[in-house]
Amino acid sequence: MSSRQRSNELPSDTIAAVATAIGQSGIGIIRISGPQALEVAYGVFRSPSGRTPQDFLSHTVHYGTLVERQHGDRIDEVLLTVFRAPRSYTGEDVIEVSCHGGSATVRRALQAILAAGARPADPGEFTKRAFLNGRLDLAQAEAVNDLIRAQTEQSQRLALRQLGGAVSREVSHLTDAILSILSRIEASVDFPDDVEEPDRSILAREMEQISCDLDRLIATSDRGRIYREGITLAIVGRPNVGKSSLLNALLRQARAIVTPVPGTTRDVIEETINIRGIPVVAADTAGVRDSADEVERIGVEMTERAMAAAGIVLIIVDASTGITEEDKSIIRRAGPSALVAINKADLVSDQVAGETRDKLRKEFPSLNAIAISAVTGLGIEQLEDSIAEAALGGKVDSVEAVIVTNLRHKQALTAAKESINNALDTIRRGMEIDLTSVDLVAARLSLGEITGDTASEDLIDRIFEEFCIGK
Repeated sequence: MSSRQRSNELPSDTIAAVATAIGQSGIGIIRISGPQALEVAYGVFRSPSGRTPQDFLSHTVHYGTLVERQHGDRIDEVLLTVFRAPRSYTGEDVIEVSCHGGSATVRRALQAILAAGARPADPGEFTKRAFLNGRLDLAQAEAVNDLIRAQTEQSQRLALRQLGGAVSREVSHLTDAILSILSRIEASVDFPDDVEEPDRSILAREMEQISCDLDRLIATSDRGRIYREGITLAIVGRPNVGKSSLLNALLRQARAIVTPVPGTTRDVIEETINIRGIPVVAADTAGVRDSADEVERIGVEMTERAMAAAGIVLIIVDASTGITEEDKSIIRRAGPSALVAINKADLVSDQVAGETRDKLRKEFPSLNAIAISAVTGLGIEQLEDSIAEAALGGKVDSVEAVIVTNLRHKQALTAAKESINNALDTIRRGMEIDLTSVDLVAARLSLGEITGDTASEDLIDRIFEEFCIGK
């Protein structure tokens, strides 16, 4: 039975919540959804024409006054938008009330609507109802949350493609391929006198193709999670090599304090930067050196922890002073995957900057070292390219590619691939063909968890609990 067809799935009550952000704004929107949405609106909305919400056509907007149901006290002038089932976001009757966005006005408006017969919506309940009513599958519903939380244009585009069904179509294609194999095997087992056993070599090729397709999707998941969740970048180095200046250059604004005095940065300063569509949390850390200053020593310890926790470590060295033993010590602690920016390249000749880079590469062959100037902007774009490549494992994806961004989806795809490979092993070893059915069914069930067709109620509840109220 589909997870959308269980007994308690289609609620009979009507919910309401503020759909816009908390705080002052030009407009505030309160969404009402459920079988009594029009009746709730009737209790609080007064039209100058005397018409009621029950009279309004779907997808129409109407001017009027919002009042308290019990005493008729005027709350605000509003616009009321009607979306009749099933042509609404949730698939139910939906009313949206647009009022002025002051917090007191929005709060009074919501209280009046609740008093008229709606109950407060749970987190994500509007989108959950859209899922239960077949307006969205589970992967598309999760994309709604990703779209709300997207920090960069690239992550927004990926969420929008998933909302449009890009991932779901891939999963549906794989599910259909599994069901095709399964139906032929089960037909031959159930009706051996009428249906011949399928050609094992053909079945093996089809399973191999499914396994390859699953591999292709799984391979995108690490990059997808980077686009969705971002990555941390620890900017480290000796004092006064230009770490704070580089953070400001990446931000394109002055955020960190910059002075010629070594040891100015005592704490870890974090800022989120959009680098090639990737949300990068860049941490400007205290300079690494031996110091008798207790506060500075604590700052260095925090830098060490930031390096250990970072997805990428960016080491800054000073081109004007050359490579020091302290620089080398920091590079060794950071490991071979670290990036190195040779800063203050504007203060030396191209030849000197090149020689510094060559010395680094000779001692640390795997390091990616780039000459930059945080002051003039020299090499900053090249550095950003290197950060993006390091984050994505050397591959930058097309916005049109189908990319798995959700860890839950990756786990389901991995489980499906394991089951397909088990079925393939059964075929290759010449075992009874009906033994493959268990693994093929398991693969189908794993894929169904992505779209929600086989997801448990507990899983569905956990997913929607992560949503904000009002969506």
